Amino acid sequence: MRVSLVVNPRSRRGRRFGAAVREQLMRMGIEPVAESAPGGPLDAIVVAGGDGTFARQISRAIELDVPIGIVPLGTFNDLARTLAIPFDLGAACALIASGKTRRIDVACVNGVYYATEASVGVSSRITKLQKSADKQRFGFAAIALSALRAVRFARPFHAEVAYDGERASLKTIQLTVANSQSFGGFITVDDAAIDDGWLDLYAVDGVGLWPAIRVLAAIFAHQGRSAQGVRTFRSTAFLVSTRRRHRITADGEPAGTTPARFEILPAALRVLATEQNRSAPPVERT
Repeated sequence: MRVSLVVNPRSRRGRRFGAAVREQLMRMGIEPVAESAPGGPLDAIVVAGGDGTFARQISRAIELDVPIGIVPLGTFNDLARTLAIPFDLGAACALIASGKTRRIDVACVNGVYYATEASVGVSSRITKLQKSADKQRFGFAAIALSALRAVRFARPFHAEVAYDGERASLKTIQLTVANSQSFGGFITVDDAAIDDGWLDLYAVDGVGLWPAIRVLAAIFAHQGRSAQGVRTFRSTAFLVSTRRRHRITADGEPAGTTPARFEILPAALRVLATEQNRSAPPVERT
């Protein structure tokens, strides 16, 4: 198997374990090449990093019609958790070497592909507040500090959401359009799946620290859809507009600004992973 190995150079774990990933793949008969290396056709792309590193390779994988394998070296690794990818380096490489694949849905906003979630509001501000050097040095602690600062100074914004011939007017501090049941580092939604053909939009109404804590507590208890202060919608596409432009992040990476169209591409991508039962059955469209 000949693979394009992509290691996140900004990740401290990528710098620490990148060489080990390459060595482990070679031991298993896999030939890793540089991201832009010429030569024969590729059999796969292997991402040694987190969700953002993976997302940056989606368009390339679709264009080349090859699967993506994952060695989880990110901070949250939401996609790896969703796909039951082992966090042990050797086990993750062994799964890639097995050649087993499954198809997953891909989401798109402003021409940017993503796998787990795209957000407007608090989470985008968290990304803006994060400094790369602090994240590399302190890891999750740096993200937690940025999150506290973002929530403390969060201000609600007005958003108009159009979907399936319907419209909803929202006043929110956080709007997330998710393609997966696991996102945000700790959020799991039991009746969603990364291969169910749907997008789920979540809008958090609460303003201030204590309302946000109540919402987070409900999310931890897997009550995200029914949590007080959270409005949810399900569709294959959403058009989101705001009174002023707001930044969008997709899998932690910049993805333009509002207004924006979010849409699902069912079964658009192959990944090197063991087939899993969906956490929620596919819903029939009418």
